[in-house]
Amino acid sequence: MSEAKDTLLRMFALLRLIPEFPGHIASTTLLEKLRDRGFFVDMRTVQRDLNRLSTPFSLMCDESVSPYRWSFTKDAELDLREMDPSTALVLYLAQDHLKSLLPQSALDLLAPQFNRARNYLEGLGQNGLSHWARRVRAVPNGRALVPAPIPLQIWDQVSTALLEHRQLRVLYLSRSKATLKEMRLHPVGFISRHSISYLIATVDGYSDVIQFAVHRIREAECLDLPAVGDADVDLDEYLNGGGFNSAGPVPMVELKADVSPQIAWHLGETPLSQEQTIEYLPGSDWKRLKACVPQDQETLWWIFGLNENIRVHEPQIWVDAVKEKAERVRQLYA
Repeated sequence: MSEAKDTLLRMFALLRLIPEFPGHIASTTLLEKLRDRGFFVDMRTVQRDLNRLSTPFSLMCDESVSPYRWSFTKDAELDLREMDPSTALVLYLAQDHLKSLLPQSALDLLAPQFNRARNYLEGLGQNGLSHWARRVRAVPNGRALVPAPIPLQIWDQVSTALLEHRQLRVLYLSRSKATLKEMRLHPVGFISRHSISYLIATVDGYSDVIQFAVHRIREAECLDLPAVGDADVDLDEYLNGGGFNSAGPVPMVELKADVSPQIAWHLGETPLSQEQTIEYLPGSDWKRLKACVPQDQETLWWIFGLNENIRVHEPQIWVDAVKEKAERVRQLYA
């Protein structure tokens, strides 16, 4: 029984050492790596193992060179290969970034891969990549909110309906009316925005493409019915055309404003847009900013966030918006 177990473990170790084509590894190298892992066998045993595994596990052998070179066929369904250092580093660094993009249920599904990457890097010891992982952090610009929780069952049904282009029955909590409404949706896309994930879909019987906050879905059932409509909606066109946070297509406007020295310095290093100029103002340490920007809510929020560090001159609609907001704040603190 012990011998059979050792053989099984050796074969698993062997499979994990073989790269995907066009990568390859020589049989002599496989023997060395197996011995490093405590499997003290000879070349004949390794060749016999490889021949036994080649058919069920889609292995390729290049016999035109000696020693033979072995590979997994490209896109092999079963992947038992060891994680390489670069992949482990990418997964390790991506984990914090993905926390703001994916619902917790999706992150839970990825947790084994993240843990595997972390354990791999910790086991590298003095390898430079392990030092890199410990010395690099990604910090969001601004206060990041905790992602809205999405139950695993909801996420499973929503993602399945989207991937398989099937209809989705939901019980949805309307934010405006604070009531639950049952609907049948035809999913066309998915958008993650800050701490909230949105399902982009049409409602049964209607053609307008709208968004539904996934965390407000109280019940979800993926139906065995094909979704009606175009499954290849261009999400970039949807976003730029005003479908997400504007009533219509988002125009480009010239923002003309005076900004404080610290903001001018910041925008000089990280411009607001590709079409931006910053000029000196006579008799002042402030600067005149001109930039071509979208006339959307995001840009206006950015202006609001600068408070007393910016004075907007154009467009007039934003000048009015800033004045109105300032007056409301003044009244709030009166």
